[in-house]
Amino acid sequence: MRNLNFFMMAFLVLTIFSCKKAYAPDEAADSTEIAVTTTDLVEEENYIPETNSESYAGLEENPFESPLKTPLSTFSIDVDNASYTNIRRFINEGQKVPKDAVRVEEMINFFKYKYPQPDGQHPFSINTEYSDCPWNKKSRLLKIGLQGKDVPMANLPATNLVFLVDVSGSMDEPNKLPLLKESMKILVKELRSTDRVSIVVYAGSAGVVLEPTSGDNKDEIMDAFDDLHAGGSTAGGEGIELAYRLAQENFIKGGNNRVVIATDGDFNVGASSDDDMLKLIEQKRESGVFLTVLGFGMGNYKDSKMEILADKGNGNYAYIDNIQEANRFLGKEFKGSMFAIAKDVKIQIEFNPKHVQAYRLIGYENRKLNAEDFKNDKIDAGELGSGHSVTALYEVIPTGVESDYTPSDLKYTKTQKNEGNYSDELATVKFRYKKPNGNKSNEIINVIADKKTELKNSSPDFKFTTAVSWFGLKLRESKYIANSSSSDIKNLAKSGLSNDEEGYRSEFIRLVDAVN
Repeated sequence: MRNLNFFMMAFLVLTIFSCKKAYAPDEAADSTEIAVTTTDLVEEENYIPETNSESYAGLEENPFESPLKTPLSTFSIDVDNASYTNIRRFINEGQKVPKDAVRVEEMINFFKYKYPQPDGQHPFSINTEYSDCPWNKKSRLLKIGLQGKDVPMANLPATNLVFLVDVSGSMDEPNKLPLLKESMKILVKELRSTDRVSIVVYAGSAGVVLEPTSGDNKDEIMDAFDDLHAGGSTAGGEGIELAYRLAQENFIKGGNNRVVIATDGDFNVGASSDDDMLKLIEQKRESGVFLTVLGFGMGNYKDSKMEILADKGNGNYAYIDNIQEANRFLGKEFKGSMFAIAKDVKIQIEFNPKHVQAYRLIGYENRKLNAEDFKNDKIDAGELGSGHSVTALYEVIPTGVESDYTPSDLKYTKTQKNEGNYSDELATVKFRYKKPNGNKSNEIINVIADKKTELKNSSPDFKFTTAVSWFGLKLRESKYIANSSSSDIKNLAKSGLSNDEEGYRSEFIRLVDAVN
């Protein structure tokens, strides 16, 4: 019996030894397949997602401000739209949407609007509209829209793309790594001969599985993606370090240098805390390499980490919930997603207290800046891609209107300013931006007239933008909306159904219908 046990033990050791194959970065160039070790099999058990383990950063709604007490409202633009597709996923699954998963500005900016192309020296046009607020009858809404210049693909600079792919055990689900692979193939089809692609993976360790390869060699790039397999822990910090190093080693001067991270955000080895990731990505931002973050999956999805990466890394962030969304973001909107035409874009608005008793920025809670940050070129802000549009809404309470949301009266500050001056001006809005490879910002100033249009006569885009914002506030259970009727939201959205060639606006109406 003792001999039998000995032989059984020897057989087990030999079996483990023969199956065990460690994955090392310097071996990655010879094979694009990630081998799963026996250690990985044990560690992978830690990646079985628990119910409701998704994480979202807490948000506190922007309050109403008095232009006398707080004359300036300053924020960074946000072209991300991950929140909308994530909300869509929850609703389509019949689940309640977590309040902190709702970022209203990302819902608004998911949709395209008919803003005119810029015709001057600046890379974007400025568009404003002022009308009624449907959820608070005593309020009004100011819409500010930026439209980025649509640069033809042939005129865009050469691209140095480094894909950083999460192949940890948590990615071994149909809506994660398999969907990620198919999504990457959509992007690869858009590449040109002047573009270069590299692939870095991270699991138990990080390694290069595809050295810089011409965009002409699409089959080679796609094969590299196909050969990826999930298994192991998640060395997210190590992977980011390697991807940025590869991007810098192959940096194209005057080109488009970008790391594309594809993950569920579940970093749990190495630099994993939000603070650690923040410091790491801020450091890498100085390299001149831009960032795109693609989120996949559900159950253990870590939206909070994705937001940090994109916000602080000169980047954008999208959530890929299905192959149709991959086709939209990585195919049809490839230029806007991957090619920046302006960076560190900031907006600062000053409302005229002659006409404005109080104002509130809707959304952009995690993009707000201090007033002094506007002119400080060291302060990071959002990027604008080729053909991208950005929209922001302010709720305005006019002077002389009684409202429960109005800040308390001031005792020592005059209740009126500018008597007889600027009587026709509602606000002055300023914009600052840098060129993609620049360090010095340019400023644009635009004066907004105190001229309101009735909601029924406003543009279809204004009506639809307002409906999307209204729905977002409803999902957040906002304390600032007096009316949260789904039927009213739906009717307003229907009146803004023009410019819906892809059917996304109609889909939005169906989502509103599905929420009580």
